[in-house]
Amino acid sequence: MKRYDHISGQNILRMEFLSDGVFAIALTLLVLDIRVPVTEHIAHEKELMIVFGKLTPKLLTYFLSFMTLGIFWTAHSSQFHFIEKSDRNFNWLNLFFLLFVSITPFTTGFLSEYITFKFAVAIYWLNLFLLGLMLFLILNYAVKHDYLKDDLAGKKGIKKAMMRRGIVAQSLYALGALMCFVSTYLSIAMLISIQLYFVLGL
Repeated sequence: MKRYDHISGQNILRMEFLSDGVFAIALTLLVLDIRVPVTEHIAHEKELMIVFGKLTPKLLTYFLSFMTLGIFWTAHSSQFHFIEKSDRNFNWLNLFFLLFVSITPFTTGFLSEYITFKFAVAIYWLNLFLLGLMLFLILNYAVKHDYLKDDLAGKKGIKKAMMRRGIVAQSLYALGALMCFVSTYLSIAMLISIQLYFVLGL
């Protein structure tokens, strides 16, 4: 009789369904941090615009994180398009990736509340780094254990392209995070620019 560890975690379709669900919830939770300011003291348009302007940190970080999760969902789905097998360890690698997906709304909220603090930027960058690291481990494990589709041509080229993309992205994220020593707003602006670069496929 096979051990449980040898037969668990092999349904890759359920892993994909769970992953899509976690991404969908995380993307939704991002916007819940933005609340419409309600006050009885607003009597003029200018006062309302001032109140709306105070939402800028939350709107900036929401836009940043929406693109971030979109990029990582795209990368994750791209990987799983070529993967057809799984095992217990691979399943847990994916679950830990989802751990860092699900915590993104928190690190986003933390950054929006303390947007002028370098530590808040560092926490957000750490979230980005761990997301990228887990994607690397997932792909590396799949290639090492020959879990890519059997009829797939150019397996080495596919791995190389995905690895290169991840290294470039993480290098740029680190550079963007380091900009917080100049200005946290400059750092966030650079991170948004990096994400726009990847979203637009430039």
